[in-house]
Amino acid sequence: MTDIPTPKPGKVLVPAEDLRTFAAALLEKGGLSPEHAATTADVFVWAALRGVDSHGIARVPAYLELLAKGVANAKPQIKVESGASAVAVLDADRAPGPVALSAAAEEAVTRARAAGIAAVGVRRTVHTGAIGYYVSKIAEQGLVGIAFVAGMPNMGYTGVKGAAVATSPLAIAVPAEAHAPLLLDMATATIALGKIRQAKASGTPLPEGAAAAEDGTPTTDPEKAVMPLPLGGAKGSGMSLAFELLTSVLVGAPIFAGFHSDDPQGRKHRQNALLIAIDPAAFGDADSFTAAVDGTLSTLKGLAPADGAEGVFYPGERSASVAVQRSEKGVPVAPKVWRELTESAGRFGITPPEAQ
Repeated sequence: MTDIPTPKPGKVLVPAEDLRTFAAALLEKGGLSPEHAATTADVFVWAALRGVDSHGIARVPAYLELLAKGVANAKPQIKVESGASAVAVLDADRAPGPVALSAAAEEAVTRARAAGIAAVGVRRTVHTGAIGYYVSKIAEQGLVGIAFVAGMPNMGYTGVKGAAVATSPLAIAVPAEAHAPLLLDMATATIALGKIRQAKASGTPLPEGAAAAEDGTPTTDPEKAVMPLPLGGAKGSGMSLAFELLTSVLVGAPIFAGFHSDDPQGRKHRQNALLIAIDPAAFGDADSFTAAVDGTLSTLKGLAPADGAEGVFYPGERSASVAVQRSEKGVPVAPKVWRELTESAGRFGITPPEAQ
C-alpha cells in the first residue's frame, strides 16, 4: 500500500500535459521566452505530479508577480564561467531558478561525462523551485545528482534570537535499474513556512519544536509563529550555514553576511546553488552500480515493517507512485490557485484547459 494523496473536495483535476501547456503560456505572457517558460512550467508540473503542491502549479501566480516586479529577470544574460574542466559557475543574472538550475544540471552532466565528476555553482538566481527536479534530471542520464541551495534567512539558528539562516534544502538522486530512482529532497527546517500559514488559517496548533515567535521563542500557537525551527536543532541550523558556505560564499555571492549587515541591498531577494553530478562509470561498471542500487533498495523493502506501518519505503518511492496516478487521472489544483490562474488567463487572453 502506498500513501497516495487524493484530491480534496473542491479541487479540480487537470491533465498534466494541459496544465504544463497552460502554465507555459501564462509564463510566456509574463515575459519569459518560450523556451524558458516551458522549462519553468515543467518544473512546476513535475512537483505537482509528485504531490509537492507547495512547489507545483501554485507557484505560477507568484512567479508572474516576481517577473512583473522585476525581482526575476525575464530576459537574463546567463553566463557560464569555468576555471577547471570539471567546475563551472553559472551567473544567472536573476533568472528564475528553474531556468538557471536546469541549465546548470545540463552543464554538470556534460562535464561529468568527461571528467567523472563535475560541480556547477549557480550565482544570483531567484527562487530555485523543487530542487529534486534538477537532481532527478541528472539521474535520468544515469548519473548521481546532488544539489544544495542557500537563500534568504527565514529560520532560527540554535542560540540566536530571531531569524538567522535559511531553510536551505538538500537533494540527492541515485539512478536504479528496476526501481524508481532514490530521491532524497529535504529542507533543513522542521516544518515548511507554508505549513505555518496553513495552521494559522485553520487555527490548528503547531507541533512542539517546529516553529518560533519573532524573538526566537518556540511556540505551538500559529498566531505567534513567524518562522520554522531547524531540523534536529543545531544539526539543521549547522547544515544551513554549511550550505551557505558551499554555495553563496563559494561562488562569490554571500547572502548571510549581507542580510545581517546595515546594507539595504543585503535584504534583496536572491538564491544560490551548487549542483554536483557523479558518473558511476568513473568508479567501475555503471550497469553493476545500478544493479547494486536495485539490490540495496529491494533489501530495504524486504525488511519486516514495524507494527502499524503501511510498508517500508525508500526516499522518493511514494512520490513516484503519486506521479504515476496523477499522470493517469489528472493533477488536483486547489480552488484558490485555479481561480488565480484563470484570472491571469483572462488578463492575458488565454483560454484555460478544461478541468474536471
